[in-house]
Amino acid sequence: MTFGLPTIRPELLPLPKSRFLLHNVEINIRVATVRLERSGKQLCPRSAESFVVLRAPAILRVDRGAHLLGECIASQHGLNSTAEDVAVTKATIGRVSSPVILVGHSYGGSVITGAGTDDRVAGLVYIAALAPDADETSQTQQSNFPKTDVFSHIDVKDGRIWLLPEGIDSFAGDLPENEKKLVLATQGAPKPDLFEARVGGTAWKSKPSWYIVGKNDRTVHPDLERFFAKRMGATTYELDSSHVPMLSQPERVLDVIRAAANAVRGRSAAAGQ
Repeated sequence: MTFGLPTIRPELLPLPKSRFLLHNVEINIRVATVRLERSGKQLCPRSAESFVVLRAPAILRVDRGAHLLGECIASQHGLNSTAEDVAVTKATIGRVSSPVILVGHSYGGSVITGAGTDDRVAGLVYIAALAPDADETSQTQQSNFPKTDVFSHIDVKDGRIWLLPEGIDSFAGDLPENEKKLVLATQGAPKPDLFEARVGGTAWKSKPSWYIVGKNDRTVHPDLERFFAKRMGATTYELDSSHVPMLSQPERVLDVIRAAANAVRGRSAAAGQ
């Protein structure tokens, strides 16, 4: 069964096991899936040699009525510690064929930076994401750029960080109201010290990278995103989006992932692998 966007009622949707993990918000991915179904796009890049591990935040997951083309998987995380999240991502890599492309959004960029040092990883795709260096944490460079609006709308309570309702426009301001409610209702809350740990590796120093900048991002500063992209020498794309381009512009994001997969396949072919 495939839902058209006008019929979506977030309050009635079951929460699937696979979700988006977005910095401090977890998102049911049905909306992006429906948009791509309606456009006729494939949900994962097809490649004979390279496959995508969609690091939570996963870009796309199979949902009702959807058909997965290619080999994709989303790793799941507790947001308790960066070391734990990196370990889970490395374990998830073993569930698909290699070489692998890791895709990370927001805090997920820190995780793929650590997990991407695995020999099975051939490339990295960052979506409005953090990308710390070896001596940095997820928070280090954020402190060197202007504070974004979203940090005025969070609540630290019961050992977790929560996004308040009035902060949703700072996080996902380019989504329709019903989708914003869905983002807010399915948020996952990280431990406050999650962003203070080093990630245990710097994959972007040795692996080809692609970076999507959200030009209207009010969660991770766009200039910080540009700094990360330039520092890693990434192939960079800029979209007129909030912090969640994979929800507001899923086709554009998917095109970038396909470009990364094709580039990795080309390098593998040239190397005779």
